[in-house]
Amino acid sequence: MPPASSSPAPMVVPRFFVTQRITPMVNRYEILAADPDGAPGALLALAQQRRMKLKEEVVFYSDESRSQAVFSFKARQRLDVHARHDVLDEYGRVLGSFSKRFAASLLRSTWELSAPGLEAVGRERRPVLAVVRRAWGAVPYAGSLPVPFVFHFDFTDSTTGAPVLVSERQKAVRDRYDVTVPDPRLDFRVAAAMAVALDALQSR
Repeated sequence: MPPASSSPAPMVVPRFFVTQRITPMVNRYEILAADPDGAPGALLALAQQRRMKLKEEVVFYSDESRSQAVFSFKARQRLDVHARHDVLDEYGRVLGSFSKRFAASLLRSTWELSAPGLEAVGRERRPVLAVVRRAWGAVPYAGSLPVPFVFHFDFTDSTTGAPVLVSERQKAVRDRYDVTVPDPRLDFRVAAAMAVALDALQSR
């Protein structure tokens, strides 16, 4: 029997897409399966959040009706922009967690991601672009405009350096991310929560 640390997660999705739709009052994220031809397919989960609401918690639903919550992520401390967030299943059980490294993120956004048997670190792929993005953020009213840069995140195992999760922003009218999960220890719900947080919490 393989060691527990190498066991696959209960729910594994090797590739999916995250599509964001922005309205004046709501941020909406759709998690879409990747079809065999690589195109976005069926809806796997949906999250919707009022833009003026505090971002300590984001809930994911099974379909457009938003009648059944299937997982969520929630900050451990309210009003703390650098708090660790727990990813919870539909019954409130912890599946994993993530947090942003404040000091390292001043120049290049860096995240820590934890799941059973797995510790990973994620960073913006291109350090120079990370600096340019920060300069853009300092421009007056830039925060209300679409981000004009295509940026990617790579998460690697803290022990082995092997790839764990990759989020690549695609050039599209709406924000869309192509997410691959080469490590089967990472549960889909944790991967999806982390992928959404990279957009929803990135500017914090």
